[in-house]
Amino acid sequence: MNRLAFKALTALGFSAALALSLSGCADTRGGSIPYNVGLPAPDGPAIAALPADYKIAPMDTLTVKVFRAEDLSGDYKVDLLGNIAMPLIGDVSAAGRTPQELSALLTEKLGAKYFQNPDVSVAIKSSAGRNVTVDGAVTRAGAYPVFGQTSLIQAVALAGGTSEDANAHRVVIFRTIDGKREGAAFDLASIRHGEMPDPPVYAGDIIVVDGSSIKATEKQIFQSFPLLGFFRPF
Repeated sequence: MNRLAFKALTALGFSAALALSLSGCADTRGGSIPYNVGLPAPDGPAIAALPADYKIAPMDTLTVKVFRAEDLSGDYKVDLLGNIAMPLIGDVSAAGRTPQELSALLTEKLGAKYFQNPDVSVAIKSSAGRNVTVDGAVTRAGAYPVFGQTSLIQAVALAGGTSEDANAHRVVIFRTIDGKREGAAFDLASIRHGEMPDPPVYAGDIIVVDGSSIKATEKQIFQSFPLLGFFRPF
């Protein structure tokens, strides 16, 4: 082997070792979200039809129509913080409001600066309460229907598994319990090795896999999580 080839292999080996070292530092447990806690069942099963006073929830998809404003009309997804982002007016708090209440709020905001007597309607296109939502560092983030008993590993598999930059040691399940959105962290790597039980997930759960490429909203959720509640241990 000549010197040039030897130097190239040495540089390649050093780069690989450095990348492995850096990934090892990031791919660890962390944060204030508790591990190894019990998982109470959610408030109740999904219902066949949405009630008239349905409250918008994070990860719902809304259809907003603004009369004679095609650029503003369309489908908007409620983020994990409960907001939708609309042109002109920016982030608007949607979670916890009925579609009628959100319509009134959007009418007020658009009418304050941009339109005279705007005509705004809001409808629920899809409800996260009917599916399990898998987001973050996964191959195919999205909402997936669940039938019967489903576990965390199975739910992540529905999203195509974790992506290359995922931190499998830090996966969070968000769930509504006693009317409050709570959450707990799980070590998916330990579950895969049989070192921890694989917890059940339910329709309405939101699963977020940590990783270097997760969106800014999800990073904010991890950073602000002490403001939220936690699953109570059995």
